[in-house]
Amino acid sequence: MAEVTSSAAPTPTDAPVSTPSAGIEATPASDNKTAETTQTLTAAAPEPGATSATTPAIPGAPSAVSPPVPVTPAAIPQTTSSTEADPVPIAGALNAGTSTAAPTADAKESPEAQNTLTKRFTEAEWAALKKFRAELPQVFADGFPDDPKAKDTPITFWGVRIDPNNAAADPRVSVILVKFLRARNLSVPEARDMLVSTLRWRTSINIDALLKEEFPQDVFGNVGHIYGRDKDGRPVVYNIYGGDNIAEVFSDTQRFIRWRVAFQEKSVALLDFNEIDQAVQIHDYLGVSLTSRDAKSKAAASEATAIFSSHYPELLVSSPRSHVIQQRIHTYLNRPGVQYRKFFVNVPTLMNWIFWIFKPLLPAATLAKMSVVGTGTHALKKALVPFIDAKELPKQYGGEAAGF
Repeated sequence: MAEVTSSAAPTPTDAPVSTPSAGIEATPASDNKTAETTQTLTAAAPEPGATSATTPAIPGAPSAVSPPVPVTPAAIPQTTSSTEADPVPIAGALNAGTSTAAPTADAKESPEAQNTLTKRFTEAEWAALKKFRAELPQVFADGFPDDPKAKDTPITFWGVRIDPNNAAADPRVSVILVKFLRARNLSVPEARDMLVSTLRWRTSINIDALLKEEFPQDVFGNVGHIYGRDKDGRPVVYNIYGGDNIAEVFSDTQRFIRWRVAFQEKSVALLDFNEIDQAVQIHDYLGVSLTSRDAKSKAAASEATAIFSSHYPELLVSSPRSHVIQQRIHTYLNRPGVQYRKFFVNVPTLMNWIFWIFKPLLPAATLAKMSVVGTGTHALKKALVPFIDAKELPKQYGGEAAGF
């Protein structure tokens, strides 16, 4: 069973709410406004919506509270408006003289910390997020099975510190968790399993050491670039598929996988998860043909696809199975958690035709965030400049920047 910090799922405003203590001091009003001894009463705060009841007094029994005694008009001393008051019922006296009110049914909790991105969550996403947060201690325990203290130990994930017992304190954590939920259609059990699997995988691949690993520039130096930002501040990532040394890139599958994961992590590191949690992807197919991929490149691409599908919260729906091209389109496009928009540029005519053949089979949401562009600076500029300022766009893509 998952260890939770609360038996009820937190709400979007799940900061703790102060509740009245069991003992409340109050000074009941007296019918005699002259100097009297003040009584101090201690009583439990009523439950929300509860009504007060008066227990009949037992004759002769001492009472801590005496109801106001009726007196004749002649016995009432003259008072001024500043001292005159009506008798206060016992229930009212218990709440008088204290600033802590009894809880009510519609009492509101203090709002939790939010940022620009969390304010865009839907009600369904908030509901799933609350449940997911409660699972985190056990998720960490399962994700780090060799660490007996894992369920109480914060980790750093994508540059964000995640405390399993206080996940609501940082809105960036909420943004990351919702990515996993979206990747699994808001299914908390499935998102939980995905995160557990991801934590174990990151341990097995030694992600911290991987980010420090150096890869030969003569092999990978022109395969991927992170350059500039779009008009909304998102980083722009370029993937080059038609280099002269493409055979060397895929000659060692595991080396390519480690490079590709490191490149992905570096692009994610540019997201602050406060204002920006997505990147723009440009896939350059200049020099690529349907016959230019050998068995090694296909195997490496397939393994990379499996890794991103399993360990990065970027897929909303399962990929179509009718053709590998459809699968690649879905893999690279259905990634709302990290990828904002994708451009396929310098696409050969034959590949462009294939895309148009399968276009009717792709969801409208997928098509809305992709663009397939042919060759030529004019065509590239027309497609890219509306999203990326010319000063941020390399010249080879129709912009004014020196680029790479």
